[in-house]
Amino acid sequence: MEPPSLAPDRYRVLSGSALKVIAVVSMLVDHTAKRILAHYPWFVRPLYRFGQTDVSWYVLSESFGRIAFPIFCFLLVEGFVHTHDRRRYGINLLIFALVSEPIFDLCRMLTPFDPTYQNVFVTLFVSYLGLCALEGLRDRPALRAGAVVGLALVSMGSLCDYGPRGYAMVLMLYALRDQPVIKTALGCCITTSTWRAGLAFVPINLYNGQRGFIRGPVLKYAFYAFYPLHLFVLWQLRVRLGF
Repeated sequence: MEPPSLAPDRYRVLSGSALKVIAVVSMLVDHTAKRILAHYPWFVRPLYRFGQTDVSWYVLSESFGRIAFPIFCFLLVEGFVHTHDRRRYGINLLIFALVSEPIFDLCRMLTPFDPTYQNVFVTLFVSYLGLCALEGLRDRPALRAGAVVGLALVSMGSLCDYGPRGYAMVLMLYALRDQPVIKTALGCCITTSTWRAGLAFVPINLYNGQRGFIRGPVLKYAFYAFYPLHLFVLWQLRVRLGF
């Protein structure tokens, strides 16, 4: 069954797999721009001026890259709602959070250990725990509220990517998954660090509820593994290019 959406049915043409591809390409463009291409003058040189903003290839790449995280949050909620094994789902997130962390630090700071900032899988895992609290503690409202707030503090204290804003995004998408207007409006508000991230709700509202072509364990884990693998490649490029 198709989830509620702002888009008319005939325009809802994106499967979950298509959303995954959009998010992955967006993330790759963003990270490549930041870690590699930003070191080239032609890439950061203004192409034109839009209002008070000088627009360069870097700005355009970063703008496209901002849509990745809200889509990943939406996919996390869809996966949580539809998975047949939530325990394994959470374990997968935790494993890739741990595996990705030293590679994330190498790509970002050229050191395998940097406690000042954690990778996005940490954010997604903490958010997954928040979803477990929302669903599993429905009959214990006080404990439920305490767990949700406590995990928000964990997302803040762990200094994970997007922090409490990312955590709030996931919980909001879950709580309002049947309210597309409010969900889209609040989602755009939560991404106030950059309005461009709100553009992610265009493909999200074009989602048709279908899984798509990413099926089976090989493709599923390839999607997970793309995150640490592309960071590893970018780290190697930084080393070889002297960045």
